[in-house]
Amino acid sequence: MDNAQTYSLKDASNPSLLEDINRLSPTPKEGHFDELRGKSGALLPEWQTFFESLGPSGLSDLDQRTQELNRQIRDNGITYNVYADEFGPQRPWSVDLFPLLINPESWQKIQSGVLQRARLLEAIMADVYGPQNLLKEGWIPPALIHGHPGYLRSMHGVDLKNRKYLHIMAFDLARAPDGSWSVLSQRTQAPSGLGYLLENRNLIARQFPKAYELMQIAPLANAYRDLIDALKLESPAGANAHIALLTPGPYNETYFEHAYLARYLGLTLVEGGDLTVRDQHLFLKTVRGLEPVHILLKRLDDEFLDPLELRSDSTLGVPGLLQVIRAGNVVLANAPGSAFLESPALLGFLPSISERLLNEKVQLPAMDTWWCGERAALEAAIPNLGHSAIKPTFPNGTGHQSYESALGCDLNQAQLDEWVGRITRQPDEHTVQTYIPLAQMPTWLNAFNLNDASLIEPHSYMLRVFALSDGSNSWQVLPGGLARIASTDSGIASMQRGGSSADVWVQSPQPSQEQGQHLQHPIQAPEKMMRKRLVTSRAAENLYWFGRYTERSENILRLAKLYLEKINSEYTPSRALWSWLENLCHYYGLVPEGVPSTFDQSDMRHRIFERTLISSLNASDSVTSVGYNLNAMKRTASNVRERLPPEQWSTINHCIEQFQADCHKANTFNDFSASLAIDALNGASSCLAAITGAQTDRMTRDDGWQLLSIGRHIERLAFLTNALDSAIVSGLLNNPNADSSGYTALLNLFDSTITFHAQHQQSREIAPLISLLVMDDENPRSLAWVSKALRARLSKLAGTERNNPDELTRSVINLLDYDLYTLSTADGFGNLSNLRNCLSNCSQSAWNVSDAISARYFNLIHSNEYSIQM
Repeated sequence: MDNAQTYSLKDASNPSLLEDINRLSPTPKEGHFDELRGKSGALLPEWQTFFESLGPSGLSDLDQRTQELNRQIRDNGITYNVYADEFGPQRPWSVDLFPLLINPESWQKIQSGVLQRARLLEAIMADVYGPQNLLKEGWIPPALIHGHPGYLRSMHGVDLKNRKYLHIMAFDLARAPDGSWSVLSQRTQAPSGLGYLLENRNLIARQFPKAYELMQIAPLANAYRDLIDALKLESPAGANAHIALLTPGPYNETYFEHAYLARYLGLTLVEGGDLTVRDQHLFLKTVRGLEPVHILLKRLDDEFLDPLELRSDSTLGVPGLLQVIRAGNVVLANAPGSAFLESPALLGFLPSISERLLNEKVQLPAMDTWWCGERAALEAAIPNLGHSAIKPTFPNGTGHQSYESALGCDLNQAQLDEWVGRITRQPDEHTVQTYIPLAQMPTWLNAFNLNDASLIEPHSYMLRVFALSDGSNSWQVLPGGLARIASTDSGIASMQRGGSSADVWVQSPQPSQEQGQHLQHPIQAPEKMMRKRLVTSRAAENLYWFGRYTERSENILRLAKLYLEKINSEYTPSRALWSWLENLCHYYGLVPEGVPSTFDQSDMRHRIFERTLISSLNASDSVTSVGYNLNAMKRTASNVRERLPPEQWSTINHCIEQFQADCHKANTFNDFSASLAIDALNGASSCLAAITGAQTDRMTRDDGWQLLSIGRHIERLAFLTNALDSAIVSGLLNNPNADSSGYTALLNLFDSTITFHAQHQQSREIAPLISLLVMDDENPRSLAWVSKALRARLSKLAGTERNNPDELTRSVINLLDYDLYTLSTADGFGNLSNLRNCLSNCSQSAWNVSDAISARYFNLIHSNEYSIQM
């Protein structure tokens, strides 16, 4: 790496930090604008202020700040997955330590130009879906509009009742070598970045709090609050409007952002299957029936919105949604049909259209753009191909060519000739745009990745800024944005190509009253705070299974640990204890059927069962392994991520990652495998305790939480009853005084050892055991407590009083109806038949509740199964 273009941390010992930075700071390649020093070559004032705010440590602690930044990204679970899949690893979000600094003068030019373009695009939408004067008068070639698959004829002439077409717009800007800004592209369908830039601000402002305060950085919260208020003004429901955010689902690459925005803005995160259309109105499927949706923020492209009128193979949208829009019964942000605005070809026509519609010259120009579908433009573009960008006119459009954009400067003569042939044969499909080298900003590369040489290196970047609606006919530009940094010298800044991002700091000309409060949530009026949070049927089902998989993981983990501890203890387990543990391990799939029993076998066979259990703990191909159930817990949690505190999500990820690493270690070092496996199980158990604690103490007791708790109690009731019944069958309780190890093992599995000793000391009688594990409704691991809690949750969910429960609640067995003497007394054959009958009833009631819950709350398909709440 050229030392003239990098800064080494070893030089940071110089007393004059700014002198060192000015002397050794990176110099971008020729032709690129330098964000650090501008055109003058001297360090810009804003960067001087930034570096001076670092204090006495200067650059020496930037590596530590980078490590802290990366830790926060991992802990917050910030991801961007280009090819997200159910089982694949999630790619962490990438953000550079240094922000992009924009001074007030430069921002004023950006803001003014973007606001004008927002008004212009709205006017174009109104004309194209209205009188179409631009087409009739020849301001836009009809082929660019009517030939675009994103132009929706079904939306032409639709009266939006004085509503806007566009509420959120994104503009990708590039800075030319002379420092001026130009538009490269615009996004209107479902622009991404609004959530990531919020998280970037959280992360970077935390690393440089002094600089953030000293430089008077404009806060972001106002623009988001104004957007929500503006949307509500367009809805007849007004302040009481129900707003939902439509996401493609958890396997979308930007799903983190969807969940983050929903949580931050207080919106209901929904998928297409959560919504339904009734009588030209949009409704949300909840566990309480249908609830109206008045405003919908969409995060998927238009073609997937309505399988009845658009893509018939789409499973992401809502059948009949366009009908609701045409009826004026929902505000959609943005209105469908704006995809043609994203065509790069349109940029070349906007200057003249601006003068026609706004009577204004364009303030923020775009790159010179030629749509090759016009003969004159084709003839002008071909000679300039070597220093231009070649882009598809209809990107990702059905029935049109879709190809990666190419830079003429990266092509040899043979390749250029090939492109000339392609463009000449299908000119409509190609748009040529003048290419300028992207401006370069300083990025910090820490010593961890560079063999003890920390560096400042210039990287090309592209700036995405957002125009957000803030009234009936006005917009504001979010004071900041998302800088996307190129990963290579290709000059293409793309997150999908491995690029990074940077926070964007816009300096306020005046001190802001909200300084230091950049991400505070909007304060709602008291009457709005009383509104209950809606729980969709999908969210409810995922929460229910989140609870079940959490409890299931804890149960089988405790069983595996108990087996390994007993089998490796100094006391040889009795035949009954060994049989009981093996039967449970087989029953719950920890060890496959066919693996030989350990008792009365040779030492080698003994090790086979144990090693099989250890090797299966994290088996990805076994749906009964601990690892599989932990991952299933994570998958269900990811589907309701907007409802979970970030700390809980971080704990889930840490639990799985650590368990996988520990299991790998246990299977690598065979001589210590049992000890290492127990360590792995102990670590996972501690994490699960934190997860269940968060479920208990950090989640609102709404319908979703009730179902989560019900799921956990169903699993616990079924597991404990089966474990106790199996202990009876295995003869573990035939003579507890003689087999004290079996007695204590059962208490261990029920996590009731300390309580039992406190109440009954060293007793080995049957009655005290049954009293604590079956009848004690104050012991959270007893059957009586679990069944009581389950009835309470079911009653709360059904909305019935405890003294007047519904049929489902009554179906759960009440252990207090049983007599301790009867349960603990053997029959004439020496069997605890009464206890076994009681356990059978408990187990059956658990599974009956499971079936009833699924039928009542998750399988609501037909319209008559819903009540509509207007």
